[in-house]
Amino acid sequence: MSDLDNKIFGSRISLAKRVVVKVGSALLVDAKSGHLNRAWLESLAADVARMKKRGQEVILVSSGAIALGRRHLALASGKLRLEESQAAAAVGQIRLAHAYKELLEGHELTVAQILLTLGDTEQRRRYLNARGTLNTLLSLGAVPVINENDTVATAEIRYGDNDRLAARVAQMLSADCLVLLSDIDGLYTANPNIDPKAQFVGRVLHVTPEIEAMAGGTGSDVGSGGMHTKLAAAKIAMGAGCYLCISKGAYQHPLQRIEDGVRCTWFVPASTPIAARKQWIAGTLAPAGSIGIDAGAVSALARGKSLLPAGVTRTVGRFDRGDTVSIKGPDGVEVARGMAAYSDDDVARIMGRKTAEIEQVLGFRGRDEIVHRDDLVLLNIVEE
Repeated sequence: MSDLDNKIFGSRISLAKRVVVKVGSALLVDAKSGHLNRAWLESLAADVARMKKRGQEVILVSSGAIALGRRHLALASGKLRLEESQAAAAVGQIRLAHAYKELLEGHELTVAQILLTLGDTEQRRRYLNARGTLNTLLSLGAVPVINENDTVATAEIRYGDNDRLAARVAQMLSADCLVLLSDIDGLYTANPNIDPKAQFVGRVLHVTPEIEAMAGGTGSDVGSGGMHTKLAAAKIAMGAGCYLCISKGAYQHPLQRIEDGVRCTWFVPASTPIAARKQWIAGTLAPAGSIGIDAGAVSALARGKSLLPAGVTRTVGRFDRGDTVSIKGPDGVEVARGMAAYSDDDVARIMGRKTAEIEQVLGFRGRDEIVHRDDLVLLNIVEE
C-alpha cells in the first residue's frame, strides 16, 4: 500500500469508538535481562491517555506475566513445563499489573485487571458475565488490562497465546478495531528472515488458504504466538466486523505511529460489528424459545426501540439469559429475533410490568430491556 493508504487505514484507530490493543511479551520484556521495558510502556500509556481524551474506549490485552516471573524465580531459559509457567505467571502478573496501574494512573486513568480463561469466552453464561463486567468498566471510564489466567489454565483448557484471546475480547465487546502490537511489521508472503524475496502484504480482505500458507512459526524467544495465531485472530475479528492491524510495536508511541501511517498489515472486514452481530442472530436456525408481544410493542420495534417488559404478553419454551429467542406479534407471526436478557421464568414474572418494577419483582436489578435493540433483528416488519 502507498503512504497515503497507510495514513487512511491508520485513521481507523482514531475513528474507532472501542479499540482493543494486544501487547506482545517481546515488547514488554527485554529478552536478555528479563526486565520490563518501562520507557516503552510509558509511551504506550501516553498513547492510551490521548485516545481516552478523544472519548475512545481502550482495552489492553497484555502478555508478559510469564516472561517477567521466570526471571524472579530464576527459571532456566528455554521451554517451561506447565507448572513452571503457572508459577512464573503467578509471580509476574502482580508486577505487570502494578506497572500498568502506576503508569496509567499517572495520566489519571483508572485501571482494572481481568484474568480470563478459555471457558470465559466459550461457555455462554461465563461469556455473558465477562462481557457484562467489561462493558460496565468501560462505561465507568476504566481501562481494562486483560491476560489469560495462566496460573490455573491447563494445556487442554487454555488459549496459549493472547492473539486469539484479544480477538475473542474484540468479538465479545463488538470492538471496531483490534491492534496486534508485535515484533514484526505485518504479513509477508514468506518468512522475511529466511526468504529475501518475501513481499509485504499491506491489506487482506479475506483469509484464504493462500494467505494462511504464508504464516510461519513463533518469531520471538519470549512470546508464544506466531503469524499463524495472528491469522486465526484475524478470522475471528473480521467475522465480528472488526478491523485488525498487525504492526511492529518496538518503537515508542506505537499507536500514534499507526495513526501517522507507519507500514503495517490491515485486515478489512466486510461489515460493521453491529451488522455482523445481527447477522449471527438472524442466522440462528433454532431459537431456544419465543416471546409473544402486543401490537404496541410491534410498533415500537419498527421504530427502532428495544423490547420492554410492558409489551410482552407470553413466553413459550425454555430459554436462559443470552439465548436467541423468536419474537412474535399478536397474530403469532415472527416479527423479530433477538438475544434475551432474562430467562423464560424471569420474563414470565415481569411481563406486562413497567421497567421500574423489575427489581422489586425479581429481587435483583437486571437490564431495563427484555431484548436490547442492539441484540435484535427485525424480520417481518420494516423499521420506520
